[in-house]
Amino acid sequence: MHRPAIPYIIDVEASGFGGTSYPIEIGVALDGGRRFCTLIKPAPSWTFWSEQAESVHGISRQQLATFGKPVPEVAALLNDMLAGYTLYTDGWVVDKPWLITLFHEAGQDMQFRVSMLDMILSEPQMALWHATKRQVQKEAHLVRHRASHDAWLVQETYRRTAALGAAARGTGAG
Repeated sequence: MHRPAIPYIIDVEASGFGGTSYPIEIGVALDGGRRFCTLIKPAPSWTFWSEQAESVHGISRQQLATFGKPVPEVAALLNDMLAGYTLYTDGWVVDKPWLITLFHEAGQDMQFRVSMLDMILSEPQMALWHATKRQVQKEAHLVRHRASHDAWLVQETYRRTAALGAAARGTGAG
């Protein structure tokens, strides 16, 4: 396994915002512009639904029932694709528990790690982060709040802030 030059980013959309919510979509930004995204068919015991969350991500229960993959299949796909890697998220406090919920329900061990994005950001990147992310959003014309878009947005912001931070260090600024 190689270590990617740009970190792999994972994002999770969920049925709501509280402790009884569960994952409904997983998006991953990989290397070379590759992306992975899948909807998740809720397990029978996953019943909580927030209309407010649906208004943010735009995914309906009907879409999940029609197009979602079963929980064990999603967990297996993620493990097959990501085993041994560390993925990063800007929403660790919610994404990590939702991934734990997914793998627990699937009865599988997660074979990759998930860490906070802040762990790999330099101070120059942090200083540039919000303005750069807004610029990337504007250029990409992203209108849907979906997992693969969000993962790509974070990865592209990381890439640009790393380059800008390196350039600033090279000129003596920063």
